[in-house]
Amino acid sequence: MKKLKKAIPILVLCLALGVWLAGCAGKGAPEKTNCDASIKWEVTDAVKLTQFDCAVGKHGGQPSLIFTVSLENPTNKPRRYRLNIWLEDMSKAAGHYVPRKGKPPVVEPGKSTTVKIPFIKTDKLSKDILVVVTTME
Repeated sequence: MKKLKKAIPILVLCLALGVWLAGCAGKGAPEKTNCDASIKWEVTDAVKLTQFDCAVGKHGGQPSLIFTVSLENPTNKPRRYRLNIWLEDMSKAAGHYVPRKGKPPVVEPGKSTTVKIPFIKTDKLSKDILVVVTTME
């Protein structure tokens, strides 16, 4: 009985830590995505993801896994973002500046933009994805 009394606080702490970590894993995730995968999100507070879709299609005549990502700037100053996607179960990664071009290349406050990121020669959906969005300062 004494061992059980000592173990209960440890179990409660582990449970609380697990709930906290699960909440952090979903930070910045869009409300809806059509990707049937386990997705980990590391998204800055200076952006709002409004779309995250994935589909297998053709890019440059080759089979590709294509991600369509829409970002909105909820801040009060123009921003440029860095978007990285890792297919952890396939050991592949891609990254892009958002927006890619412009004078200056920024997303204005309250505006959104959409980019397509192809993984060429990838003909199946990934099951383990990491998405990282940071600001370019």
